Amino acid sequence: MSQHTPSRYALILAGGSGQRFWPISRDALPKQLLKLFGDKTLLEMTVERLNGVVPKENILILTNKQQEAAVRALLPELPSENIIAEPEKRDTAPAIALGVGWVVARDPSATMMVLPADHLIQNVPEFQKVLLNSAKAAESASSLVTVGIKPTWPCPSYGYVERGKRASILGVSDVAVFEVARFREKPNPDLAEHFISQGNFTWNAGMFIWTIPAIFSELSRHCPALADFVSELRGSKDFNATVARQFAKLPKLSIDYALMERASRVLNVEATFDWDDVGNWTSVGRYLKGDADDNHFNCALSQLDASGNLVFSQTGQHVALLGVQDLIVVSAGDALLVASRSHAENIKKLADQLPKELR
Repeated sequence: MSQHTPSRYALILAGGSGQRFWPISRDALPKQLLKLFGDKTLLEMTVERLNGVVPKENILILTNKQQEAAVRALLPELPSENIIAEPEKRDTAPAIALGVGWVVARDPSATMMVLPADHLIQNVPEFQKVLLNSAKAAESASSLVTVGIKPTWPCPSYGYVERGKRASILGVSDVAVFEVARFREKPNPDLAEHFISQGNFTWNAGMFIWTIPAIFSELSRHCPALADFVSELRGSKDFNATVARQFAKLPKLSIDYALMERASRVLNVEATFDWDDVGNWTSVGRYLKGDADDNHFNCALSQLDASGNLVFSQTGQHVALLGVQDLIVVSAGDALLVASRSHAENIKKLADQLPKELR
């Protein structure tokens, strides 16, 4: 590795649909564009967490056409060319290849971080420590690096990373780094329980760090169509025109399947920060104020004989609960949701059946 500090870039993946948090979220206003935890959106919080780690001019936001205008309005401090809308959805491997092409056109020796836009992380100093050490590991070992979240319960809806032996990486001493034995797909509940009992599995949070030479080498070996796309972007005189012409032709693959499961060497850095992917309204309830009856809310609330309810109002209405338990009550300007907490995961299915103007 050369003596100078490599330049660092970040790709923030900010697409996705807006169904799980209906009626606050809509197709054009997904989770990362909502103010669920105060006066800032998850996307704004993701960008802010990179302060001091990655310069603003080196942050690329990848979104989609439905959400592009809202993302631009939210992040006026970023250069306009740093916000790109995918021509169509092609899963994470083509999306990340687009980001690699964007970075390689600027600095073919850079280090690149890939981060989701919709996770809640509150301990920013610890997050930055892990990210900087992951970058050092990627630069020192010329390896792909993934950040692993220590599981707190046997969740069947996350991918898992099986860790091997502890790795000794030059220049990295204050975080734990492990060789990755293999990536495991979302398990059934019994298998998830087994993973947890083994003690050497982490959740795959979709955070990746690598040098451009390392990722391009692996793409060339395992996914040449994506490597060719990166090369074309590097040499393109009109980046956006090349994306518009070529992106839809790329194979629709996840980055895990296309690359991470096949790469010659992947390292796993253990996260020492708090992490929540905020999967549904029940997740949000954990961060709202509560009362003695386990009701959680973000608005003025009166209740009698009501317990275990989650109330979220976007309209400033005073909400009153009487004799109800374990409900989700969400008030938006044009719609009201009343659901059982046990059905939080099915709100997405309900959203599919709504009138088009409410989706």
